[in-house]
Amino acid sequence: MAIIAAAALLLAAAAPGVAEQVRPRPAPNRPPAALGPEGPVIAAAPAAATAPAPRDPNRGLVTNLPLPRYVTLKGSEGNARRGPGRTHRIDWVFTRPGMPLRVTAEFENWRRVEDAEGMGGWVHYALLSGTRAVLIAEDMTPFRSLPDAAAPVVLMAEQGVVARILHCDPDWCRLLADGQRGWVPKAALWGVDPGEIVD
Repeated sequence: MAIIAAAALLLAAAAPGVAEQVRPRPAPNRPPAALGPEGPVIAAAPAAATAPAPRDPNRGLVTNLPLPRYVTLKGSEGNARRGPGRTHRIDWVFTRPGMPLRVTAEFENWRRVEDAEGMGGWVHYALLSGTRAVLIAEDMTPFRSLPDAAAPVVLMAEQGVVARILHCDPDWCRLLADGQRGWVPKAALWGVDPGEIVD
């Protein structure tokens, strides 16, 4: 090691310009790199902005309530329009108070609804209620005293009768129609989904 060092000194003395040529030049004007325990630290690129979570198509854009869902007509009449606004033409008029309707879309103060026959349009939300009702879908449907096909019949209801929901379990609903209460299988109703629980 001592011999190598002496030779280097002789070289520098014999050719003074050589030492200047091998001397490191200062780095250009740039901020010093941060040093970590294992050398220079390279800064990570800024994280990309996280994209917003995709909107659930099974939820209303305005209320975030499930779609489709059931409501009822609040008053005695409701205009169903071609689009969500009073300037749109009226395509249909609902005239049965308390009738069940299915909400399929939302836009601002308007809800697109349809009845059991698929007729409807855009209705102002003020004309709708969250009270639940059903339409009797089968003629001469028996209302029973218990949710059991063998239970005594309380009354018979014609097709098209509107009944208010008091309670629904997965297969039966307890209804109120014309002051009478009784249990009806869901298969005979429109306005409640199979398996849906209503309290």
